[in-house]
Formats: sequence, structure tokens, C-alpha cells
Amino acid sequence: MTIAVGEDFSDAVLTGQEWDGRSFERCDFTDADLRGLRTTSCVFTECTFTGTDLGESVHRATAFRSCRFERTVLQHSTVEGCTMLGSGFVDCRFRPLTVRETDMTLVGMGRSDLRGTNLSGIRFREANLGECDLRECDLREADLSGARLLGTRLEEADLRGARIDADGLVQAVLRGARVDSMTALAFAAAHGLHVD
Repeated sequence: MTIAVGEDFSDAVLTGQEWDGRSFERCDFTDADLRGLRTTSCVFTECTFTGTDLGESVHRATAFRSCRFERTVLQHSTVEGCTMLGSGFVDCRFRPLTVRETDMTLVGMGRSDLRGTNLSGIRFREANLGECDLRECDLREADLSGARLLGTRLEEADLRGARIDADGLVQAVLRGARVDSMTALAFAAAHGLHVD
């Protein structure tokens, strides 16, 4: 495995490259052009992606651990079988984005716009999704256990089979969301209703 530690890739033009089994620790990709990048089984730890263009990139079985994404372009990208554990996203452009079988545990995505994105089965445990726009998202079977959902917009979202704590059911905006009977009962209980 090729390992880069503390390297500066700022402003680098690395469009369309294919990286397999590479590891990056505390590397800086600020303002780098990584459009069309394809990664497989790579590991990025505590890397910075400020102003980075990752549009049309494809990531499979890749780990982004405690990375910082700020004003990052991720439009038309695919993230499949990856982990984003503890990474933070600020003012990023996501839509449209394809995400499958990915672990988003402990991510910070407050105020992100992911309207209409298919996020079914994604793990968002303990994630900060406060004030995110998740309207019309497919969140079937998603794990939102312990996620912070204060002001999160989930109108018209599909939440059937999703796991959401009582706090989330009270704090999120759920008008028009599709839920299963278990979530409906949990919603009623979280709002102080008694169901006979």
C-alpha cells in the first residue's frame, strides 16, 4: 500500500486518476482538482478537502476518517461501501449524489442540502444532521440512532423501517413523511399521546 503522510496536494490537478489501495494521513487537498477521481480500498485519515472539486468521482470500499470537507464539490459522485466515520461537511455541494451501503456514523452535516437523495440503509448513528434538508429523501431502513435532528427537514421523506430516537421524532420536521406503524406509535409516544 502506498502511504502519504502530511503531504500537500493543494491546487493539484489530478483529474480522472484511479487510486487503488492508497493511504493518505493528514494530507491537504485544498482547492485540488480531483474531478472524475476513482478510488478503491483507499484510506484518508484527517485529510482536508477545502474547496476541492470531487465532482463525478467514484469511491468504492474507501474510508474517509475524520476528514474535513468544506465548500467541496461532490455533485454527480458515487460513494459505495465506504465509511465517512467522524468526517465533517460544511457548505458542500452534493446534489445529485449516489450513496450506497455507506457508514456515516458521527459525521457532521449540519445544514446540508440532500433533497431527494436515496439514502436507504445508510448508517447515520450519532450524526449531526441538524437543519439538513432531507425532504423527499429515501431513508428506508436507515439507522438514525442518536442522530441530532433539530430542525431537520424530513417532509415527504420515506422513513419506513428507519430507526429514529424519540428526540429525533420531536425535533425534526416530519410533515407528510411516510412511516411504518412502529414509527407512528413511537412518534405518538414522543409527543405525549396515549395510544390504546
